[in-house]
Amino acid sequence: MLCSSAAAASTTANPQPPQTYTNQEILQQLVKAKVVYLGETHDSAEDHQAQLAIIREMQRQNRKIAIALEMFQRPFQSAIDNYLAGKLTEEQLVEQTEYDRRWRFPWEYYAPILRFAALNQLPVIALNTPSEVTRKVASQGLESLTAEEKKHIPPISEIRTDNAEYRQLLLEVYQQHQKAGQGNSTAFERFLQAQVLWDETMAEKIAEFVKANPDYQVVVLAGKGHIIYGYGIPSRVERRLGVGNVKARSVLFNSSENLPLSADKPIADFVWKHSE
Repeated sequence: MLCSSAAAASTTANPQPPQTYTNQEILQQLVKAKVVYLGETHDSAEDHQAQLAIIREMQRQNRKIAIALEMFQRPFQSAIDNYLAGKLTEEQLVEQTEYDRRWRFPWEYYAPILRFAALNQLPVIALNTPSEVTRKVASQGLESLTAEEKKHIPPISEIRTDNAEYRQLLLEVYQQHQKAGQGNSTAFERFLQAQVLWDETMAEKIAEFVKANPDYQVVVLAGKGHIIYGYGIPSRVERRLGVGNVKARSVLFNSSENLPLSADKPIADFVWKHSE
């Protein structure tokens, strides 16, 4: 039994009290979805504990669960597959995926999820763009990428930056991190391209798996910035699979504090409250 409560996500800065659900009620919604997005705060141990608890309960009801992780980059899928097949130790998995250098958050946040996947033979999907590619786009733009660098990302034509609301959201984030006088429009466009490249790369991999494995549910673990309002990953998965063709549900953990609220749409389907 899970030990937290859940609430429907609020839609405005001054919302009505959200409807609350028991653990079983929220899970009844998740088990009906083809894709479940669990938007985390990377350095929150509580978020990762809740993710594993949700995955456990979903897997108890449906053994065909795949776990898609932002924390691993796409070139290292074979190392994950070898670990799941028992050909690598956990230490070798960390080494061969270059986890400590490429992700840097404590391994023990995610290790129980990988152990659960290995024990139950659940597919694990490496979603993320190689760090070298993202950094190059952030500094030099998409047009700077070589054919070799494009191997682990979607076609450039699929990297869509035309969502005006997402652009504004990322502009505010960008401005918060710039020192006075250092930002310019070209630098922001490259920042935007790098952020969207992350989203599109992860969305492409999720959509590919869903198409190839129609009897599986996919649970996506990614930072909440990639999940809120559906702007990042969810809308781009939906674009690839066809609007309305695949039922998806998104969950943020604990609260929507310090996140931008819109009067027009919910920040997520549910906000999961950690137990006191």
